[in-house]
Amino acid sequence: VASARHRIYAVNAGNGKMLWSFDPFNGGPGGGSFRGVTYWEDGSDKRILFTGGDLLFALNAETGIPIQSFGKNGQVSMNVGIRDDPEKISIKPTSPGIVFQDLLIIGNEVSELYGAQPGYVRAYNIRTGKLVWTFHTVPKPGELGYDTWPKDAWKYAGGANCWGGLSVDEKRGMVFFGTGSPSYDFYGADRIGQNLFGNCVVALDAKTGKHIWHFQTIHHDLWDYDLPAPPNLVTVEKDGKKIDA
Repeated sequence: VASARHRIYAVNAGNGKMLWSFDPFNGGPGGGSFRGVTYWEDGSDKRILFTGGDLLFALNAETGIPIQSFGKNGQVSMNVGIRDDPEKISIKPTSPGIVFQDLLIIGNEVSELYGAQPGYVRAYNIRTGKLVWTFHTVPKPGELGYDTWPKDAWKYAGGANCWGGLSVDEKRGMVFFGTGSPSYDFYGADRIGQNLFGNCVVALDAKTGKHIWHFQTIHHDLWDYDLPAPPNLVTVEKDGKKIDA
């Protein structure tokens, strides 16, 4: 479990006694929105993954000790691999990532003001912490959706981030997520166009991060109509046929 200040606790489910605790801030204040942790295992290798501030941590699930082979001494900076200088930005995911095989797929939390970073969705190798793929929610030249923004908007436009969490269809190898509005969220004269992939449900190949499909709920959002939750994977019945949706 996680506290409101981002401390992580392991609790004996039978008697409620604490087994271990971990403070990613080493006594600092912590805090802010936080929606939990992710669990992964492979045989005896059991890991708890979560973010504290702008760092992604991997802990031994049985001891709470950082796994030294993950990133640098058990942690990876979320600031590396976005658009701007990692020393001058701070990317703080508020929802836990989701597991697909050996990957942790995770969105991020960014500002909704001018100068916001783009809300790239990324996948990390759970064993090593290495960045495996990145999906640019504000497309770069040559990528799908680039022409739904002004030229070179990727250099300054931000937002279009997945802050509410993701869903995985393990059988199909697909990951689904919803995005928020582009930034600045209440003004759009500097981002003429539909602004993909803001305000979208997006489906990607979970292994590679390649685009499969998207559905934009509102074009060129001026009202901050974020999609605030992971897509629900359901099976509906129509005319006697079961349809996954």
